[in-house]
Amino acid sequence: MMNLEQTAQKQLITEVGQMKRNHYAMVINGERVESSSHQIYETYNPATGEVLATVAKANIEDADQAVQAARKAFTYGKWRKYPVGKRARVMNNIAAIMRERFKELVEMEVLNSGKSVGAAIVQINQAIEDFEFYAGAIVGHRGVVNNMPYGFFNYTQKDPVGVCAQIIPWNYPVMMAAWKIAPAIATGCSVVVKPASLTPVTAILINEICHEAGVPAGVVNTLPGSGAIIGDHLVKHEDVNKVAFTGSTPTGKDIMEKASQTLKRITLELGGKSPNIVFEDADMEGAVAGSLFGIFFNTGQSCEARSRMFVHESIYDEFVEKFVEKTKKLVLGDPLDKQTHIGSIISREQLEIIDGYVQSAIDDGATVLTGGKEAYIAGFENGFWYEPTVIVDVTSEMKAVREEIFGPVVVIERFSDEKEVIKKANDTKYGLASAIWTTNQARATRVAHQLETGVVMVNSPFSAFPGTPFGGYKESGIGRELAVESLDLYMEEKSVLAYYGSKPINPFGV
Repeated sequence: MMNLEQTAQKQLITEVGQMKRNHYAMVINGERVESSSHQIYETYNPATGEVLATVAKANIEDADQAVQAARKAFTYGKWRKYPVGKRARVMNNIAAIMRERFKELVEMEVLNSGKSVGAAIVQINQAIEDFEFYAGAIVGHRGVVNNMPYGFFNYTQKDPVGVCAQIIPWNYPVMMAAWKIAPAIATGCSVVVKPASLTPVTAILINEICHEAGVPAGVVNTLPGSGAIIGDHLVKHEDVNKVAFTGSTPTGKDIMEKASQTLKRITLELGGKSPNIVFEDADMEGAVAGSLFGIFFNTGQSCEARSRMFVHESIYDEFVEKFVEKTKKLVLGDPLDKQTHIGSIISREQLEIIDGYVQSAIDDGATVLTGGKEAYIAGFENGFWYEPTVIVDVTSEMKAVREEIFGPVVVIERFSDEKEVIKKANDTKYGLASAIWTTNQARATRVAHQLETGVVMVNSPFSAFPGTPFGGYKESGIGRELAVESLDLYMEEKSVLAYYGSKPINPFGV
């Protein structure tokens, strides 16, 4: 671990300034702050394996300061007291600044995550739309007046839940930050954001943009550093009221257990092993193209990646042939080149995990039709790359079929009838997303109703738009993000019951 030569400094954030820097500080109480221990760490460009920048490494003391700032801003600050229209204007300012610096944000997202520029463009566009969506949604979000017996009046009031710890994954650094920050601050909460240690840069930049847009100091704070240390501390912190987490199911279970000690509210968006069902009457070209995107978008590093494919036996051979042919046409290379389809894997460790799953499938008797090994890209030899991989001859007991791989790997099985494929699709501990390809609308509706997933895509590879609930059944999580209803996850509901009759109430009659 390295130490900063200079003394820890604080710099009030009035504007973001240059996005591409050699060093990024934490953001606490509206200031750029170095770690109290003066420690920093290196963050990498996974496409090249080279150091991108150094980042302040938060410790427990820093986390306590961030929570204290968030608590002070929530309890004594003005943000929660703003009329919702004023909060909405600030959130629209955030979106406007993000649009002004769109190219810079895209570049930094690509450099720190290794994803293709095409993927980054889509994700940052959605992040901007998230702030715009919740700016509008909060204006119309209110309590209700209830019918009561004569003489009584009842209404419900929605209050912000308080200080929220928001733990962001490395696969969608900007978009997942927006999914969490936008509804939280729309309701009047204060947040402490813990970005993934591998991809802290753009979360820090989004925080700085929030302050430049007019979010008061302390409402949004960002702590780069160790998830095992900082994330764990925030989950157990007595002054944190809610935890929102996106990441692995085992970590989600751990958070749920620890959050229960203080009865924190939780939102968990966890792992997936999503089925992709292609029926015999599907539009062949559309199903092939959509299924290709469904697994290989974002280099397969997506919780809702459609990594289990089921193809009807009558079209199996034709479909697989076309799918493999298109897979081989996917371009791996410079993530900043718009011709690139597949970016790099986030780290050497993750690459080895992916390859381990592929090798286990081979050992279990499966067949790799294409890919199945590390890729070497000219000019990016020190980066972390894996070939898009298609595996067949699999059985439901195989590790590669049952567990989340989180990489550009798909397993394909054949099926004979609707009842069989529904049973196979639901035969998993996960339940995040699923896809159906058919030209029979009755079948699409019938199957969608029986799939045990929080999101069902019909003849489309797209799983999420602002306004559509996103989340999972079973071990894929708790709660829904991205929708109007998500605002309620950051609010407490208060029932106010009043008596307006002219005669006093005397229930005991004494």
